Amino acid sequence: MVFLPDESRSLPPPPLVNKGSMWLGFAGWLSALADNAFNQRPVFQAGVHRQVLLASLGFFVGYQLVKRAEYVHAKVDRELFEYIRHHPVDFQ
Repeated sequence: MVFLPDESRSLPPPPLVNKGSMWLGFAGWLSALADNAFNQRPVFQAGVHRQVLLASLGFFVGYQLVKRAEYVHAKVDRELFEYIRHHPVDFQ
């Protein structure tokens, strides 16, 4: 997958319920509610299947973004510690 390289598989997965997945799941649900409001349908009662679909889609995208962020942070940490290991004079 282009979004996450194969070396990211060595990292532990983030928790399933995390801040990013919850926020984007909530944003997906709110977008379904906004679609109902703009099209003059009952906001909460119409299109419950779309509400569930967009909330779960947002949850999945949020989870994948958190995985990507953890991979990028781990990569930066690895490069930083490698630099520190190769230049011990600069870091006493």
